[in-house]
Amino acid sequence: MGKNEQLAKALRDIGFLTEVEDAENAQFKSKAYYRAADSVENLSADVADIYKKGGVAALLEIPGIGKAIGEKIVEFINKGAIHHLEELKKQIPVDVDQMSSIEGIGPKTVKAIYKKLGVTDLASLESAAKEGRLKTVPGISAKKEQDILKKIEFAKKSGGRRIIGEVWPLAKGIESRLQELDGVLSAALVGSARRMKETVGDLDFLVAAKDAGSVMDFFTKMQEVEEVKGRGPAKAFVRLEGGIDADVLVVPEESWGSALLYFTGSKDHNVELRKVAIDKKLRLNEWGLFEAGTEKMVAGRTEEQVYRALGLQWIPPEMRENTGEIQLAAKNRIPGLVEYGSLKGDLQVHSNSTDGTATIEEMARAAKEFGLDYIALTDHTKSLAMAGGLDGGELLEQAHEIAELNDRLDGFRVLASAEVNIMKDGSLDIPNNVLDKLDIVGAAIHSNFNLPKEEQTARLAKAAENPSVDIIFHPTGRLINRREGYPVDIERLVQVARDTGTVLEIDAHYNRLDLKDEYVRLAVENGVKLVIDSDAHHPVHFAFLQFGIGQARRGWAKPSDVLNTLSADRLLKAIK
Repeated sequence: MGKNEQLAKALRDIGFLTEVEDAENAQFKSKAYYRAADSVENLSADVADIYKKGGVAALLEIPGIGKAIGEKIVEFINKGAIHHLEELKKQIPVDVDQMSSIEGIGPKTVKAIYKKLGVTDLASLESAAKEGRLKTVPGISAKKEQDILKKIEFAKKSGGRRIIGEVWPLAKGIESRLQELDGVLSAALVGSARRMKETVGDLDFLVAAKDAGSVMDFFTKMQEVEEVKGRGPAKAFVRLEGGIDADVLVVPEESWGSALLYFTGSKDHNVELRKVAIDKKLRLNEWGLFEAGTEKMVAGRTEEQVYRALGLQWIPPEMRENTGEIQLAAKNRIPGLVEYGSLKGDLQVHSNSTDGTATIEEMARAAKEFGLDYIALTDHTKSLAMAGGLDGGELLEQAHEIAELNDRLDGFRVLASAEVNIMKDGSLDIPNNVLDKLDIVGAAIHSNFNLPKEEQTARLAKAAENPSVDIIFHPTGRLINRREGYPVDIERLVQVARDTGTVLEIDAHYNRLDLKDEYVRLAVENGVKLVIDSDAHHPVHFAFLQFGIGQARRGWAKPSDVLNTLSADRLLKAIK
């Protein structure tokens, strides 16, 4: 966790505990801290460097940072802590990370169960729920008590695995620094992160270098290291800031490819490859591919060389899960997957007209700078009051504003759109005669997550069957490590999408990555078109698109399966 992320977490903790404390103007104050946390987390530069170069005045130029919060940021930069936060923790000794990780438990609930039952963390919350004490707290019914128990069980299933987007900047930063070390020939982030899994248990790095000792010295002395857990001549284990473990292995150059293959995984993929090797009277391990019974190396310098010697086409890391990819590779039929950086547009983007943080023009110019050719502006609609949703008239006014903006944008286009709310009965909260005046329409569920599977599926199907709806956004509504998706018959939804020409979205925000990879593959196999969107609420969020592309590749999606690899004109012709 870098300095910006640590500071953002501290500011969010202050915001949360301020609400728990229920001090005067608590809601106003907490929102100010949340806004400041968002701004800090999305900075492109280190907040400490900004302060060193420009002092307090530079901090006050950051959106959402006023004098009082600015002073706390300076305190954090200089001392590594904020006194006000430490005082709040003494007054309200609850584990903010654990308590806020359970969806549906907000500051008011935390205060109520702390005051009445002394609940401060997940363990005491679980005990209170199992013993039936939670329902004695005003506002918590027996049904809600059971719901909280289910959510605790779901949280425990994550097993401490981190969402990939949360650790990606740290992991890629270390990878980059390893690559730049003198004497390093190759360096790579491996393991589940290289396969672009939704969550990772730890960070694994592989290095080919002439001098393993210098790599060990660098790795164990990185500024992020909190504890060196072990060190050998060519391997080291450390605990990084934020509690995630990391290890590095140095191998000789001639073993780089076989080690890269082995430590990328998955385990099941590797087991199957070793079976292929045995059938060919070969022996495969991390050091190379050898003739059985001898030390004669057949291949090992590159992954391609190892696969080729096994009679296989090279397999992209995202596909290496032993779900049929090896059989395809044996027939030279590995599909050409959608490539990173190949998207021309982003079809879920929010502005400060609802719950975004920047103007339409700022989001457009940021997207253009990122390398996109167009975005669809998809602010929320009227029934989502908490996000300041727009009514039909406001959507049409926004469409007019977008038309004027497009006249000023050179070589870039904003499509008038909306993230329309799907109501409990599957109807939409904006009439079709308004939606039909927009360029493209996405629809999503934001409430009534606990409907029975049949009702929830019928709700989504009805929205997909609406002739004005082009895309179903984040189709299962899950939040990774926080909320299971609502119950839905995904095969039925895919069938309806195919029959109606409705597009399904891969929401690339790393908290969602919705659709799951197996659902992406189901859509691809059934000819259902997809789009990959960032769900951007801030200009830097376009970087999330890489996680959506990774998810699409894990689902074996090709460029032809993903509509926003097309130009805006071709996209608009391809939808309903």
